[in-house]
Amino acid sequence: MILVALAVALGGFVWGFDATVISGAVPFIQKYFQLTGDRGDFLLGLAVSCLGWGVLGGTAVAGFFSDRFGRKKVLITTAVFFTVSALASALTTHFSLFVAARVLGGIAVGGAILIAPVYIAEISPPRYRGSLVSLNQLMIVLGISASFFSNYALLGVGENNWRWMLGMDAVPAVLYFFLLFAVPESPRWLYGRGATDKAREILIKAGGPEQAEVELERIRQSFAEKAPTVGLRGVFSRRMRFILFIALAIAFFQQITGINAIFYYLPTIFVQAGGGTDAAFRQAVLVGLVNLGMTFVAIRFVDRLGRKPLLLIGATGMAVSLLACSWAFHGATYQLTGKSFRVLEENKAPAALIADLKAAEPQAFRSEKEYLANLESTLGADRVKAHKEALVTAGLNIRATLVLIAIMGFVASFAISLGPVMWVLLSEIFPNQYRGAAMSLVGFWNSAISASVTFIFPWELSHLGSAGTFLGYGLMAAAAVMFIALFIPETKGKSLEELEGLLMRK
Repeated sequence: MILVALAVALGGFVWGFDATVISGAVPFIQKYFQLTGDRGDFLLGLAVSCLGWGVLGGTAVAGFFSDRFGRKKVLITTAVFFTVSALASALTTHFSLFVAARVLGGIAVGGAILIAPVYIAEISPPRYRGSLVSLNQLMIVLGISASFFSNYALLGVGENNWRWMLGMDAVPAVLYFFLLFAVPESPRWLYGRGATDKAREILIKAGGPEQAEVELERIRQSFAEKAPTVGLRGVFSRRMRFILFIALAIAFFQQITGINAIFYYLPTIFVQAGGGTDAAFRQAVLVGLVNLGMTFVAIRFVDRLGRKPLLLIGATGMAVSLLACSWAFHGATYQLTGKSFRVLEENKAPAALIADLKAAEPQAFRSEKEYLANLESTLGADRVKAHKEALVTAGLNIRATLVLIAIMGFVASFAISLGPVMWVLLSEIFPNQYRGAAMSLVGFWNSAISASVTFIFPWELSHLGSAGTFLGYGLMAAAAVMFIALFIPETKGKSLEELEGLLMRK
């Protein structure tokens, strides 16, 4: 079971790598495609978030295709899409083709993020289901960490370093494609297709003969009670309302707290906190290691403490960390110093611009808006606009250590709660006959929130500032704590069919 779960969960590694590798490429594709000004903010947001928009398409259809053709075939298709997306985005010279390639990768992510945990949940014995499903999140986190390491290692390969960063995702994608041919089909899907003997054979391998007969009897009863309406119509039935409410709300809170926006722009955030490019990439690697370590903690305790306690602990930590980060940016000042000129040189600002700044009278400002207005009056609006990001980074004086600790605390809290536990919960609470359609609906909703948050992140940084952006995320995390305390049920140790009976009655 561990080997099968790891093989299927490798899709999580591929999509974790694919999703966050863009964080290292952001400053380089911004220069390569000349994404500057307000239009540049829009196009940069599109370039980073287009994977999320692709996820919408993947999640919209993956559940239905998995119900019709099987979980395994859908996962194999995602492996093909991952490979093509990685190679195409790395080789293209046109922005529109770059976006299209990333959208294709997003479609693959949508399929993998939905079907992998469903498959693992359907084949796992109840006693180990939480830990085995969490392996998918572990592989996602490994992929995220690997992308940060890869980006840092490839930082110095030259002006085409971003192409190498994006192309590296093809390596695990090809491995995933071949490993999937060695795993069996989901026994619950096989039973629904009338292949009872094949389903029994797989369940025996998964949990032994006695456990297999128990599981088969539960599956038989579940399908015998199958509602006359199926698909989305059944998902929106009265009996499903409580389950759907829980699923849509937890999926909303997982993304509205900004986890993907922070991951996708992590080096950019650390550069804005006053660090150089090299230091920012090293700090991103450190955050990736924290994410990885805390995911092991979640796997260890998800079947011991239960789902709800981990969600409460983690969401509370997320709220505290995000509010601390907002406070750190709120207390920042803007003033050009000796360090500022070194940062501008590192960002290849023109020598004439640096000379004019050195000749200007030094002043301190409490807000980015006042600081930039002063620079425009001194240098001219066009010169400031062309080098806005570098000038903001150079002038920012902030408690960079506090920002790093707060981001690490946020990621650690997410990694033990909303990251892995949400997918465990979703793979458990939906009835067998609606699981594919329901997971597609919730995955579509989750991806829409994620893509929207990621898309507007550059605009938020430009118009609300880092302090306002993180304050909004922190308040959403506080709201998540209240929701979890009031509505989330405990699913630890219950069979999928037991949970169906419990939650459908509500």
